[in-house]
Amino acid sequence: MSVQTLRWAVADGRVLTARALAHWARRPGEVAMALLFPVMVVLMMGYLFGGQMDVPGGGNYREFIVPGMFALTMAFGVETTFTAIASDAAKGVADRFRAMPMASSAVVVGRATADMLHSVVALAVMAACGVAIGWRVHDGAAKALAGLGLLLLLRFSLIWLGIYLGLMAKGPESVATVQLLVWPIGFLSSALVAPSTMPGWLGAIAEWNPMSATVTACRDLFGDPVSGGSWAAQHSVLMAVVWPLVIAAVFAPLSVRRYHALGR
Repeated sequence: MSVQTLRWAVADGRVLTARALAHWARRPGEVAMALLFPVMVVLMMGYLFGGQMDVPGGGNYREFIVPGMFALTMAFGVETTFTAIASDAAKGVADRFRAMPMASSAVVVGRATADMLHSVVALAVMAACGVAIGWRVHDGAAKALAGLGLLLLLRFSLIWLGIYLGLMAKGPESVATVQLLVWPIGFLSSALVAPSTMPGWLGAIAEWNPMSATVTACRDLFGDPVSGGSWAAQHSVLMAVVWPLVIAAVFAPLSVRRYHALGR
């Protein structure tokens, strides 16, 4: 790829990023609800059910749950990516983009950049909520930033999953199907409860869930209560890097192939 081609791709990607941000600016209520939903879950779990929750090995349940909700917020972002991509595909916008003199990578780059910016804002909102209910970082800023980096790496990998599913869908109304995929995977993890409290076979699945790797790694890096004794839990930071790379390696080429196949 020449320098001129790269500049062209970056410029086009910037334009499509601005397009996505402009859409959100026109629908502030929708954006606010997407940001407030995980906050409501934290408050509900922390205050309504938190008194009945025991963290294996001891620890504050509110500190236990906040890193889990960070990861769930990244996972729920798949729905945002899916809806945007499926809407453009259903309205023929994606076909118009393909017919325009623009870099083919710009559509994906623009969507990914906008979604990552949204994820940064979502993490900031969640962190503020966590601090308000008593969550703290105990092992220093460097490890805290590493934990946030792992969360954004998870989100980046799931963007490719959202793009692929959005290109495969018949329209944005199919988001219910994505919810049936994302929600069970998200909750069948160590995000809200320790896998050791689950039946043996279910706990084993939960500990090897990619979500659990990120959640456990973040708890470890933040200095929050950590649960799980499996190999995956003991090497959570490694797995929190490996799992997203695998997800991206699978769905990135599938998404590109599917995008180029639109309209055929």
